[in-house]
Amino acid sequence: MKLVELFCGTGGFSRGAHAAGFSVAAAYDLDPILTSSYPLNFPNTVLRHRDVATLTAAEIRADIGGNAFGVFGGPPCQGFSDMGKRDPKDPRRLLLRHFFRIVAELDPVFFVMENVRGLAYQDARPVLDDALALVSDRYDILGPNIWDASDFGAATKRNRMFVIGIRRDRKAPLSLADVEALKRPAATVRQALSDLKDLRPIEDDPNLPGFDRWSIDRPGAPTSYARPLRAKNRITTGHRPTVHTSAVVKRFHDVRPGGVDKIGRHPRLRLGGQCPTLRAGTGADLGSFQSVRPIHPEFDRVITVREAARLQGFPDDHLFHPTVWHSFRMIGNSVSPIMAEAVFVAIRDRLTGAEAEEMIDPDGTRHVDAPEQTPMIESRGEQLAEAAE
Repeated sequence: MKLVELFCGTGGFSRGAHAAGFSVAAAYDLDPILTSSYPLNFPNTVLRHRDVATLTAAEIRADIGGNAFGVFGGPPCQGFSDMGKRDPKDPRRLLLRHFFRIVAELDPVFFVMENVRGLAYQDARPVLDDALALVSDRYDILGPNIWDASDFGAATKRNRMFVIGIRRDRKAPLSLADVEALKRPAATVRQALSDLKDLRPIEDDPNLPGFDRWSIDRPGAPTSYARPLRAKNRITTGHRPTVHTSAVVKRFHDVRPGGVDKIGRHPRLRLGGQCPTLRAGTGADLGSFQSVRPIHPEFDRVITVREAARLQGFPDDHLFHPTVWHSFRMIGNSVSPIMAEAVFVAIRDRLTGAEAEEMIDPDGTRHVDAPEQTPMIESRGEQLAEAAE
């Protein structure tokens, strides 16, 4: 079941697909910086630096050696975002239509498109409807629906819009209930970060030039949230803390959990709450502005790259970029892997369930097995118990 990702970035969406048991055969993105570590994280996926506006189905089929079972991706959202100008002339808006053009050309069994909630607003909805018209005659479409990553167990608030389609000949339309059945209690900042408080710096890896490396030596079992995200060797990267001036440290010290620094507008995280949406900032073409980073709930500094990754739901062995700035851009642009996993699990279960119903022998023997799932987040009961503590 080969999948193709468009606008892949660092691969948060791909993480969710892999966790649900799918294989991502090829990924496409034009940005060489935001995809710089993708081959390290997904060595078995073909990565192409291509403009999706000129990408063709024939190229994709050549890259993956056949047709795609599924296509997914998040077209650039800046032209639709609440935080931007929402300029109808922004050329990046056109990439939404190219996403659905490629879906129409490839005719995969399913597609998933993710974007900001602003795409569903009245002034932008015609753009979405026009793009969907390319595939609406062939697919049962669910959405647009706006879901929050925290509602699926992540430790961050992150509203995103999803449109999901399953080809009608599969006779397996996805329902809202199929996805929302996978909702679970939000993890807390404490559950996400508690075992990252005492990381020990270790020697550099010559195979990873520029990456700082750290060992997780904190005794005791990790939380149910952290356990599936931990690397097996307990080594991670990207935890180099920002060094602030004494004046900034004093200012941060005076900000209570849940409060906001009056000058830099940095929110301070609460151990029992969730992280607000982590934003990407801008690239060099738009001024290289860094988005505001939250203050750690216990230390008088902004959070590190690894702490941001944990809150977003990335595993500890996921590599970003040697620089803090580009790493935060990668995280801020990404789909939460935890939310992505839920979406792909719902699709997987719907498709394999429909196939199994059609392929049961008279004696009850089933001929279809669901892909093995390796969940990032463990049981609802464990999370509830830890949240109560």
